[in-house]
Amino acid sequence: MSNDTLAKIKQILSAELGIDEMEINLSSHLKEDFDADPISVADLIVKLEEEFDLRIPQNQASEFKTVEDILNYITDQTGDI
Repeated sequence: MSNDTLAKIKQILSAELGIDEMEINLSSHLKEDFDADPISVADLIVKLEEEFDLRIPQNQASEFKTVEDILNYITDQTGDI
C-alpha cells in the first residue's frame, strides 16, 4: 500500500466530507463515522475517479464501506502496492 495513495484518499475525504484528515483511518466507516449520505458518496467517487484516473462502477462504489475498502480497490486498479 502506498502512503501517497492513502494520503490522497484522506485529502479527498477531508475536502468532500468536511472532516479533519487526522480523524481518518483505514477502519473509518463512511456512513457511521463521517455521516456520508448517498450524494456525498457519489461526489466522493467522482473525485476519486478524477484523482486516480480510473472508472469506479456503481456496483463497486456501493461496496465501499470503509476507507480501507477504497484504498484496496484503488491499489488493485492502479497496481500501486
